[in-house]
Formats: sequence, structure tokens, C-alpha cells
Amino acid sequence: MDNPVSLTILKRMTHDSDLLIVGGGLNGPALALAAARAGLTATVIDAQPVAQLTDAAFDGRAYALAMSSVRLLRNLWLWDSLSDNSQPMLEIKVSDGRAGEGPLSNFFLHFDHAEIEEGPMGHMIEDRFLRRVLQDAMADCPPITRINEERVTDQETDSTGVTLTLASGRVLRGRVLIGADGRTSGTAARAGIRRTGWDYGQTALVCAIEHELPHNGIAHQFFMPPGPLAILPLPGNRSSIVWSETHENAARFNALPEDEYIEMLRPRFGDFLGDIRLAGGRFSYPLSLSIANSFVGDRLALIGDAAHGMHPIAGQGLNAGLRDVAALAQVLSDASHRGEDIAAQDVLERYQQWRRFDTATLAMATDLTNRLFSNDNPLLRMGRDLGLGAVNAVPALRRGLIREAAGLTGDLPELMQG
Repeated sequence: MDNPVSLTILKRMTHDSDLLIVGGGLNGPALALAAARAGLTATVIDAQPVAQLTDAAFDGRAYALAMSSVRLLRNLWLWDSLSDNSQPMLEIKVSDGRAGEGPLSNFFLHFDHAEIEEGPMGHMIEDRFLRRVLQDAMADCPPITRINEERVTDQETDSTGVTLTLASGRVLRGRVLIGADGRTSGTAARAGIRRTGWDYGQTALVCAIEHELPHNGIAHQFFMPPGPLAILPLPGNRSSIVWSETHENAARFNALPEDEYIEMLRPRFGDFLGDIRLAGGRFSYPLSLSIANSFVGDRLALIGDAAHGMHPIAGQGLNAGLRDVAALAQVLSDASHRGEDIAAQDVLERYQQWRRFDTATLAMATDLTNRLFSNDNPLLRMGRDLGLGAVNAVPALRRGLIREAAGLTGDLPELMQG
């Protein structure tokens, strides 16, 4: 007769995958693919159906991928499937003003990719293309198992691994648990990891527009008292809009019919690209800062928004998440090759030490920039406009900021190197 204690021990030592990844949006699949490249297996659990994640319909959502993120996708053999649908960002122009009045100063900041040797600072890519390529790559990768339309209801950790219970009653075992499930991460909450942050009093209105004139690969960041407006080039005569307003204004604007919505956007956008009209859907997201008090726990690591959510100024949210992916994949790969337990606390602490300071610095920089520019104080306006002009006038400083925007500074993981 089998010994029930021995059977329990054997069950605990048997793993469905090395990594159990909760969250199948963008960062979770990217980590699964990076882990597979390193010889590790992964199971990705997501509540959405695959058809929704791979929907090819244009809805207006897009991301500004820094050059370092493009390198990651290239090293995962994904970029060739994305490049034809991407738009290089060749220049970035930053100015300060008011709706309907345009820039109120001759001082501005201008980044040109020609000032660095590596190429474009980044590429714009639509959400629909990036999601579909990630999902297709996982489907074609045997070390990765996808479980869709399932929610995690419980997680337990013991000395040999992690056990997840799904809403269907299915039970999974893995060596390490990864939370890639967003700012309201259930993975972090179940592990007792709290968050620090605050509400900005702003909502981001997100859409895409078509315009008469070509954008020439130029991205614009226009700071106004209620919040910044980002105009980001997409393929063709189209641009992605991230428009920050007060919660009250955003709710009012978002409730307007399409033609009235455009009329509210028009004075903020200006006429430099000719006539404009909506392309695709409209979205809105309340803006806040939200940082997990720890990026790691017992046999657990957090990536992307589950670890850090920040203001969308400079479009660094996804780029920060992909840097998490590259760093964690390298830490786990190195540990595995050395014969270490990839979920050991000292191994996971290497990931946290690598990413936490960099992430906190970026979050504080975006927070400070938003606070400095989202007001109409004349003294602050004069100071920030002089600051923009001063930075723009110093080539070495300007090139340093261009490299920062391209994600080329700091301790880059191997997957983000050339």
C-alpha cells in the first residue's frame, strides 16, 4: 500500500512548469518566451480568452517602444513579425503652453535620433500587433503552456515550490510564481505585498487620430496646466494620443459624441497636421503612482505594473516592464545554469536589487515632471521653460537625455544589449 506521506512529498516535488506566470497581457508572455530561450518551462494563466488577446481589429491603442525594448523583441525573434507595422520615432519635441494658445515660450526641447549612433530612439507599435505576435509565439513554443479564461483563487508556497488553485478547481505546481497581473495584482495581494502611491487627480484619454499631413516620424509632448498631451506617430497619416485631463474634465469629454470630442481635442492638438478625425475607439484610465513595497516574496517575483505603475509621461511604463522581463530572465537563467534553486530568496533578491532603484528613480522623475508642468504658476512656468531651453542648448546633455529616452543607459540586461 502506498505511503500517503511519500505521495504528498512526491506531488510537491513534481512541477507542471518552472515558472507559473499570472497575467497573459504583454509582460507575462514576454517573460515566458525569454525563459524558454534560457531552457526553462512556463505556464501563463490569464482570465481573457485567446481570441480577445489576438483580436486584429484596430482600436487605437499603441505603445512607444524604446530602442532597448526593440532589441529585446529582436533577441526573442519577434521583431521581424512586428517591424512592418511599426513606426520609427525620429524626433521628439517638448513644449509648454495652454489649450488653444499653443506654446507660450520660444524655449523648447528637441531630440533628434541623428545625434546618437544606434538609430531611431524607438518605434511605435499598435497593441493589437504586439499582443498577437506574443500569443502566436507562445503557441509555437513547446516549453510554454497557455491557460486562458481562468482566474487564480489561491496560492500556497512550500519548501519545494508554489501551488496555484484556479477557479475551475484545477491545481498547478511550479518552482517560482510570477505576478504579471497589473496594478491591482492579486498575486501580490495574496502574498501580503502592499503598495505605496497616490492619485494624480488626472485621467488619461487615449485614442488614435487620422490627419491630413504627414508626421514625419516626430513625436510631440505638449504640457498644459491640466496635464500633458502626447502625440505619437503611427504608420501612415495617423497618430496615437495620450491626453491627460482632470478627472472631471476627462469624464465630461469622454461622454461627448465623436464630433464634439474632436472639437475639444482640436485646440489642444493644434493645426500643424491639418484636419483631424478619430480612428478607432476611445479609452480612459485614471492616473496614479503605485509601487509595490517589495518586488519579490517567498518564491515570488513581480514584473510590470504589478511591481510599478507610473504616470505615462514619456511612455516608459511598458519599457520599464520589459526591462523587468529582461533582468528577471537573466537572473533566473544564470541561477539555473549554476545549479541554484531559481526561486531561492537570494536569487530573487538579485532581481530586486537590479530593478528597484532604477524603477523608483523613473517613477519619481515622471512624478516630479508631472507636478512641475501640470500647473499655470507663472514662476514655475518661467523656470521650467528656461530649463527646457538650457537643456536644448547643451549638446552633451541633450544627447544624454536622448540615450535615456532610448533606454540605452544604466545596467542593461543582455537581452537589451545590441
